[in-house]
Amino acid sequence: MPSKKIAAEANFPAEHPPPLVVREYDEGSDKAAVEELERRCEVGPPGKPSLVTDLMGDPIARVRNFVSHIMLVAEYGDGGEIVGVIRGCIKTVTSGKKISSTEFPVYVKLAYILGLRVSSTHRRLGIATKLVQELENWSTKNGAEYSYMATERANQPSLNLFIKKCNYVKFRNPTVLVQPVHLHQKPLPSDITIVRIPPNISEQIYQTLFSCSEFFPKDIDKLLNNKLSLGTFMALPKNSHSKWNTKNAGDLLPKSSFAILSIWNTKEVYRLQMKGVSAVTHAACVGTRVLDAMVPWLKIPSIPNVFENFGFYFMYGLHMEGNDGSRLMRNLCKFVHNMAQDDVDIRVLVAEVAPMDRVREAVPHWKRFSWEEDIWCIKRLGVQVDENNCHDHWYKSSDSSEVIFVDPREL
Repeated sequence: MPSKKIAAEANFPAEHPPPLVVREYDEGSDKAAVEELERRCEVGPPGKPSLVTDLMGDPIARVRNFVSHIMLVAEYGDGGEIVGVIRGCIKTVTSGKKISSTEFPVYVKLAYILGLRVSSTHRRLGIATKLVQELENWSTKNGAEYSYMATERANQPSLNLFIKKCNYVKFRNPTVLVQPVHLHQKPLPSDITIVRIPPNISEQIYQTLFSCSEFFPKDIDKLLNNKLSLGTFMALPKNSHSKWNTKNAGDLLPKSSFAILSIWNTKEVYRLQMKGVSAVTHAACVGTRVLDAMVPWLKIPSIPNVFENFGFYFMYGLHMEGNDGSRLMRNLCKFVHNMAQDDVDIRVLVAEVAPMDRVREAVPHWKRFSWEEDIWCIKRLGVQVDENNCHDHWYKSSDSSEVIFVDPREL
């Protein structure tokens, strides 16, 4: 997944700055300039590896799958040069709380900020701050109660911008798990069954499982029926499959152990590419693939070719239950690995889970490719903070629910 969900430096206004205009992106007139800006911003530090993103000719692709979305551009100077961009979307999600009188989940409407870029020659001029403020204004006008963003713990410039200048607070710290797709197939045990669940049944199951989690989308039906969602799959013991009857509302969930997840195909939205690695590292990675191809029965953990454009499968809605849940989840992830192996453009599998989520230890991943803390920062929009408002308590709470539902549309 993109290594920089938010990228910006702290900004300090010039004494007499030239004109700065922030407006909505116009595909017809702005596309070429925005693509050039993105290309320049993706260049990493000299001599260090960097992960760059190819939006494949659609600058708005990363928010297009939300009904309510926008992209803003910043024009600087009398010539109206585009020197900054920002993207955002609005969604309605659960807060992890319930209405005491009805036990129904509490939903909140919030905006998600991503894809902030400012030209390296125009930083420290207040442009990033202005872009964030204008996106917040748009979000408030469209009913959002909160705005939040995500970045890595090491991205201090972005944290400074949002926390020190824009009054966001650190909120949640999910873990990103990354598993390479090898050239060899992963064997699956004969005592488990993996079944594909129709979207309408998946929706009911997810509503049952995740209504008390945080960030579970109210439009889960649209997510599961999106063309980029490759399906929902469940692993369960073979001897219990015949006893599971989804037509009976009381048997919506299996009585036995089970594991469930859905798959999102990011390669149709954007591609990634690793740049800046040494020739020695590149050769070593090629060597692992050669050995894996020559002697697949040895199951050598080869490193896929991430030095050319590649896509990934994102696993979301992960949940497991029962004494055998961990084993079933591990094998369900192996099934996804074998699916990915059939697609030459897919090189890694990715999942993002809460630190206390039990599935974290069950999902296969390489620690070298994964990272412990994605930092999510949040801000209450447009209203006076009310100490008696349950929404404000959620906003201030440092204790998250055990599960965070990560929506793949906002990757």
